[in-house]
Amino acid sequence: MSASAISGIRWAKSSYCGGDEGECVEFARAGAGLVPVRDSKSPHRAALGFSAPSWAAFTAALGEGSFRP
Repeated sequence: MSASAISGIRWAKSSYCGGDEGECVEFARAGAGLVPVRDSKSPHRAALGFSAPSWAAFTAALGEGSFRP
């Protein structure tokens, strides 16, 4: 998603952020069933866009520990 397409939306940081070091994943609800995701170190750059169902499945899998070694 281009930076201009996501200007003015409210971003939230991952609950696993390590404080204000700037090494966080940020996400937002952009409407139309889209969830933009960006690197907090580069907020001025473009974001990845995921469908809301895909993002929900991903975060559910994280919560279940599906990505742990």
